[in-house]
Amino acid sequence: MNASKAQEPVDAAAYRRYLAALTLFHEAAADSVGLAGVDYQASNLLGLDGPMPSSELARRLGLSLAATSRLVDRLIDAGIARRREDPADRRRAVVEHTGHLPGDLATVLDAVREPIAAALEAMSEEQRSGVERYVTAAAEAYSNAARAVRESA
Repeated sequence: MNASKAQEPVDAAAYRRYLAALTLFHEAAADSVGLAGVDYQASNLLGLDGPMPSSELARRLGLSLAATSRLVDRLIDAGIARRREDPADRRRAVVEHTGHLPGDLATVLDAVREPIAAALEAMSEEQRSGVERYVTAAAEAYSNAARAVRESA
């Protein structure tokens, strides 16, 4: 084992396999219900963070306002999202998730939720807490890195 490998907190190859599997699964899940990957992630963001203006969705996805407008139209056509008046400013509209998941997406997602839930249940509270800290830190790190990449392009 070389010195740099000894300093890695996790096996780098295993981590890269995990990231590839995660990405490929979500691409397959989106494709299975006829969604583009970015539409799938937009649905995810709206479901997690609630209603937001198209401009905020565009910022989070790294898209232009025109591309986001077309994306929102596709989500509306699929029954996934709707536009409504912004309660804080009636001159603006927000996009919100309808709660609808197209096709068998819930079943597709359950195929990974169940074994992951079982793995987490087999862990101690301290281990689950460590996983939660990692997931939170990783989400922030990837979000910040994606923003930096977009800003430097």
